Amino acid sequence: MPLTSATYGKGQVRVMRLARDGDHHIPRELTLSVMLTGGFDAAWTAADNRACIATDTMRNIVNVVAARNPGLGAEAFVQAVAALFLEAYPQVETVTVDACETRWLRAAIGGAPHGHTFTLDGNGFGHVGLTARRAGSVLRSGLRGFTLMKTTQSGWSGFFDDAYRTLPDTDDRIAATSMDATWTWRGVPADYAAANAAVLETLLAVFGSTYSHGVQDSMYRMGEAALAAVPEIAEIAFAMPNKHYIPIDLAPFGLENPGTVFLPTDEPHGQIEATIGRG
Repeated sequence: MPLTSATYGKGQVRVMRLARDGDHHIPRELTLSVMLTGGFDAAWTAADNRACIATDTMRNIVNVVAARNPGLGAEAFVQAVAALFLEAYPQVETVTVDACETRWLRAAIGGAPHGHTFTLDGNGFGHVGLTARRAGSVLRSGLRGFTLMKTTQSGWSGFFDDAYRTLPDTDDRIAATSMDATWTWRGVPADYAAANAAVLETLLAVFGSTYSHGVQDSMYRMGEAALAAVPEIAEIAFAMPNKHYIPIDLAPFGLENPGTVFLPTDEPHGQIEATIGRG
């Protein structure tokens, strides 16, 4: 029987890097997955492990790269990890690194940013993905689980009507989602962190300042705006599940509900996904 595909690696590799400049520190906390393809088929088909790099070794490599590069941003760090694998092991053909970033916000004490005190950013995680081969690589940045909401200027109407439809049209509803967004780089920006911040600022501006005819409508216009704002991006992909806020019927209690009391729920939810590119 042929082995049609095979990959292996190390998951949930957690590392905190601390760049120190006197009392001014910058924490960078990542959880990484490192997966390899290459000349490892014999481990599956012939019980021959001679070409295999132990997954424990993979964890050690991440830690060594971290020690050598405490100040690198997430995008540059995953590229350094992949480069070491490709340089050290000729049997490796592809290195795929996915990194989820726990974001720490610098605290202000006495009205001034403090050098080494931080609070956890509770809204989502940063994400970096890299597929590196000897002939080239594809780098992606983004966000996971970034939650946003607008309490008006959103509707959902004019959708297909048949015997199974029960949802009424509405031109004023709460729109909320826990957004996964991934943008693929076609060029190198002057500063990845600044470019990523510009993408998020653009997404929020479009979402918050324009009327939404549906998640699909907002998603497409958010993607268009992000591509216009950051020319180094080739495409941007979204997964935006609805977080529903359903108006509660208060009529049994002799009360009206003029859009003020809702039942929060995300099960089941609409799942809307798309990729917007430059064409």
